[in-house]
Amino acid sequence: MEKYSTRLWLTALLLGWAADLLFWSSAMGINYVIFLTLCLVAGTLLLLSAGFRPARASLWLLLPLAFFLLMTVLRREPLSAFLAYTFTLFPLGILINTYLEGNWLQYRLWDYLKGAAKVISALLTTPLEYIVRVHDIQKETGNASSFEAIKPVLRGILIATPILFLFGSLLSSADLIFAQKIKEFFGLFDFSIVAERAVRFILILVYAYSISGVLYQTSIGSNNQETNTEQKIVIQRLSFTESSIVLGSIILLFGFFVVIQFRYFFGGNANINMSQVTYSSYARSGFNELVTVAFSSLVLILGLSSLTRFEGRMQKRIYSGLNIGVVGLVIVILISAYQRLMLAIDWHGYSRLRLYPLVFMIWLGILLIIVVVLEALDRQRHFAFAAVLASLGFALTISLMNVDGTIVHHNVWRALQGKHFNVSHLASLSSDAAPALVDEFLSPTLPSEIKEGVGAALVCQQTALDAYVNEDWRAFHGSDWMAGRALQKVQAQLADYHYKFFGGAGRVRTPGNRVYFCEDLSGD
Repeated sequence: MEKYSTRLWLTALLLGWAADLLFWSSAMGINYVIFLTLCLVAGTLLLLSAGFRPARASLWLLLPLAFFLLMTVLRREPLSAFLAYTFTLFPLGILINTYLEGNWLQYRLWDYLKGAAKVISALLTTPLEYIVRVHDIQKETGNASSFEAIKPVLRGILIATPILFLFGSLLSSADLIFAQKIKEFFGLFDFSIVAERAVRFILILVYAYSISGVLYQTSIGSNNQETNTEQKIVIQRLSFTESSIVLGSIILLFGFFVVIQFRYFFGGNANINMSQVTYSSYARSGFNELVTVAFSSLVLILGLSSLTRFEGRMQKRIYSGLNIGVVGLVIVILISAYQRLMLAIDWHGYSRLRLYPLVFMIWLGILLIIVVVLEALDRQRHFAFAAVLASLGFALTISLMNVDGTIVHHNVWRALQGKHFNVSHLASLSSDAAPALVDEFLSPTLPSEIKEGVGAALVCQQTALDAYVNEDWRAFHGSDWMAGRALQKVQAQLADYHYKFFGGAGRVRTPGNRVYFCEDLSGD
């Protein structure tokens, strides 16, 4: 890539200018999609023109990248949006490091960490290394760079500036008319605008600097890595005995906990009442701790597997049996956590903080089963890749299910069963919920009381959407657009609902004279 330095710097500068154009004084929206697409297209064209062709395996990374890139403008719900941005950057980072060889399928945990460090280095220090390499090569070959050609011009401007300032000051002092003309000339410039443009120019250079490092890292990333992924950077310190003691102790502890769970939890409602603990408080009390235990156990298994050395196949088989025993008990603990969560859902209905862990536990359980299978097949090297796939599955599920829309449909269904209906909670959701609310509002079978609650939530949604009107095309978001289209269908029917902001909170009075708040203050 050193031979194409001019082309690389020009590409980086153009992309830096595009970043300034798309993001300066603008909220995040479709501009992110446009910018990342420009980076992919321009970067690929640059690398292809320099003779760097991608490995076939690397092209598969474009599928999750494209999907989650689309999700960044289709989901407003916080976790969905966070996962969308994360899973555009994650495959992009892998692509930067494995563009040429496509060896990401053999990555272990250490390779992912090392790859992340390389990307950070590409953003911060690699451009300097590239400049030095280009300078050294041009010095050896005797070829002057384009920058060398304009150096005399820059030096001339630098020398002339203070001289012009000195002579201009003297001449202005000597002639008042000349001084007035100079003042009028500089009066043409709004220095606040000049300062803004100076800041933007500096930012463009910063963007170009980092982008150039990423482009250069992509062209060398696969060449300067160890192609043998079997090499272990972390020194193996633990013997079979030490690791077995750790796993055996965990099995004893988890086994005792599971026995307690079978007696007091899986035994049913009678046992819980005997201990004078309500279902609701029992469900809340230990869910987070149980999920943390399950996740930490998985991390411990992965860590010990990479740090333990074995002497003979018998030790390996015993160790695998201990791992499988731990995973089996962790699955039982996950079932316990799942039942606690289902108690809370039965009592309160869906919310984000109940739906997120529900999906997370399902994928964590799938990952634990995969770990057992890999352990039994002696394929521990694929643990990290399985964890990445499970994470991707979790992100895909959250993105596709439309969390806020799912909350609306489930909680309205619960209300039809005669259970508590928290209208304020639905009103406080993101614009992702608006199409689902409209569908429920237009349902002919909905009782009037529930329909008025849904209508109040829609008025709150409309008010929030109107308050966020953004005419800047760069901040366009598909979720807001779809919400606006859905709300247009019910504008006439919402005319009798009255919104008022009072006491620091919005509230809606329905045609049936019911009042609902637009913020959920219940903590559910």
